[in-house]
Amino acid sequence: MKFLMLMIPRGYQPDTPASERAGEDFAPKLEDLEPMGRFNDELAEAGLLREVDGLHPIDKGARVTFAKGKATVVDGPFIESKEVIGGYWILEATSKEQVLEWAQRCPALDGDVLEIRPIYDLQDIPSTQQP
Repeated sequence: MKFLMLMIPRGYQPDTPASERAGEDFAPKLEDLEPMGRFNDELAEAGLLREVDGLHPIDKGARVTFAKGKATVVDGPFIESKEVIGGYWILEATSKEQVLEWAQRCPALDGDVLEIRPIYDLQDIPSTQQP
């Protein structure tokens, strides 16, 4: 089974003081990247890691919303955002429990949050709804 593990860094969360929020000049610190790199290497050695990447802050992104058959583009930052994803892993594991075990080993910083979501597979969709 494939899983998406999302990192929601403390610096991207709405309850973080403005002085500590990630802005357009944000860049991860080397001392924080090294343990995360080791963690990613361990995931790869265990055969779970399929993909991993970090994301730039929301002021470098854009949002496309859809209403009444029309697309609207809004450049970041997005004032209404509650939590912002800072990075992700795509993992292939035997169970959600296996992913949770690994998630608890992540060298996340205080206040960071990980969210784990299974990725749909064709076998998850009823055969009556498949093409």
